[in-house]
Amino acid sequence: MTQATWSGVEVRGRPQVSLWSLTIFAASVLILLIFSEGWVFPLRGDANNTAFDKLIPLGYLPAYAAAAFLFFLTPASVFQALIRQPFLIALMLIVGVSYFWSTAPDITARRIVAVYATTLGGVVMAARYRWAELAEVFATAFAVLAVISFVMPLALPSIGVMHELFPGAWRGVWADKNALGGIMTLGFCILSAAAMLNPTRAMIWWPFAALTVLLVIMSTSKTSLVSVILGLGGLMFVAIVRRGPGISVAASWLAMLGLVMALCVGLFASDLVFKALGKDATLTGRTEIWTAAMHQIEKRPWTGYGYSAVYDDTSRWGPRAKIVKEAGWAPHHSHNTWIEQWLALGVFGLAAWALTFLQTVTLAIVSIYRDQGAYLAVPFLIVYGLTSLTESMAVNYNDFRWVIFVALAVKLCWPDREVRT
Repeated sequence: MTQATWSGVEVRGRPQVSLWSLTIFAASVLILLIFSEGWVFPLRGDANNTAFDKLIPLGYLPAYAAAAFLFFLTPASVFQALIRQPFLIALMLIVGVSYFWSTAPDITARRIVAVYATTLGGVVMAARYRWAELAEVFATAFAVLAVISFVMPLALPSIGVMHELFPGAWRGVWADKNALGGIMTLGFCILSAAAMLNPTRAMIWWPFAALTVLLVIMSTSKTSLVSVILGLGGLMFVAIVRRGPGISVAASWLAMLGLVMALCVGLFASDLVFKALGKDATLTGRTEIWTAAMHQIEKRPWTGYGYSAVYDDTSRWGPRAKIVKEAGWAPHHSHNTWIEQWLALGVFGLAAWALTFLQTVTLAIVSIYRDQGAYLAVPFLIVYGLTSLTESMAVNYNDFRWVIFVALAVKLCWPDREVRT
């Protein structure tokens, strides 16, 4: 690990951590913890208590302030790092101008501010930290969440354990077991990467990585367990490739063969996959949502309905009402990142997101052979990319998964040698 960023002071070759560096580190972790929303469900509970609804939006303000604080420390570096992700800039501009054609402009206006603040949190971290340090910022937040999610079912099972649907399944501090499983899967990827990138502190991060696997098991989410295996496979692939050119070529060919085989199984034996995961062919009703959402997209394919203007609009005549009527139940999002962008931002928004994702994935693949950042980026993007097919995970306001994706997307364009603190 490069120590100079943390310390600012070197004593006999060993870093001396300053209060200022700890303050910056704490601000970064605070952003992630607040955007994890691990504090929202314990306030609302299963009964969806609305008593705190007016206070919950205020709970995000410290994260916005922390992102602004980190930005004003090094604004030049932030701009220089961000400018290398032109598609992300285009995506954010489309989000902003969608206000002018939004079917719910008041909602869109508020959400634009929120998503800009959320995105800023990822950009400032990418501009400030080197790979090893960025991994430990993320890992610290996930370690805290993992510990709380382990304690909650034991200390307060009324909150930490599901009782009506999937009784006995752990959900930690989120509303359902799948949320716990999905977040801990990402946590496993990040904590494992922190251990690989910081070998002197590996014995700190590996136990937390093991704890996230335990939480995935306790959540009983088979999809999350498969994602853990895929994330581990990505981490192992990076480690093998970086051992030398000869083994790198062999591992790359085997990875390509495995990918082709997985695609063939998915295309020609999907029933076996669904059966193994305990899913039906509709993916628990998701295909009905996709069909209903696509019918609404057909009416406004070029512009969409405006950022966050569909599922936050509870009017009787809006697109959400029509989706609910056709799908037969009331979803909170499209359960597909790609459909979500098209529905909200139109063709150009979908294209901007697709190009952002493609650039990020391409740079992550290149980093496998050139940059240690692959340990962090590749496993995360494997899980994130697969999950994006069944969940809406991109361009989300107040969502730490979006913060992490943005941080990785920008950091892959901003090498360690250009970090200035």
